[in-house]
This record gives sequence, C-alpha cells and structure tokens, in this order.
Amino acid sequence: MTLREAQTTVDDWIKTIGVRYFNELTNMAMLTEEVGEVARIMARRYGEQSEKESDKTKDLGDEMADVLWVLICLANQTGVDLTAAFQKNLEKKTVRDATRHLDNEKLK
Repeated sequence: MTLREAQTTVDDWIKTIGVRYFNELTNMAMLTEEVGEVARIMARRYGEQSEKESDKTKDLGDEMADVLWVLICLANQTGVDLTAAFQKNLEKKTVRDATRHLDNEKLK
C-alpha cells in the first residue's frame, strides 16, 4: 500500500465506519498519546528500563501503526499529501546530508 492509498483508505474508513474525523486538536493529542505508547515499549524493551509483565505482550508494530493511523488522519484533515511531503523531505535530507553522515566520526 502506498502512502496515497493509505490516505484514501483511512479517509474511506473514517467516513463509513468512524462517522467523522475527531477535530485536529483531539487528533494531535491522540498522536502524542500513541507516540508515548511506542516510547514506553522502546524504553523498556530496548532501553535500560525493566519491562513490566503487562508490557511484554504489547505489539510494537501495532502501536507504530496506531501512530501512522493518527498521522494520516491529521494529514487528511489538513490537506497534506504525504507522498509529496515525504518525497520533498527525502530530497531535502539528501541534499543537506550528502556528506554529513559520511564525515561523522561517531558513525565510524
């Protein structure tokens, strides 16, 4: 599925099953909440915090998909074409960082 297809799929789902979009500020708060859930798993599973028994069954992929879902909702609500935005962002990074990482001693 492409980003454009994902945006269409989410929009269709919202309009048929979800009834309507939550407002942008609610979705921003939900995005923050979902990112926090990913951070919790990362800190405990891959970081130095111990993982609670209740966290061991959490599905990192599912939590990341929740982040993507809400981000797509926000893109749809604000008229952002994520395909075009991602392509533009990748071009920016490619030009800006053409040698930056190659020259970084910390990455060698």
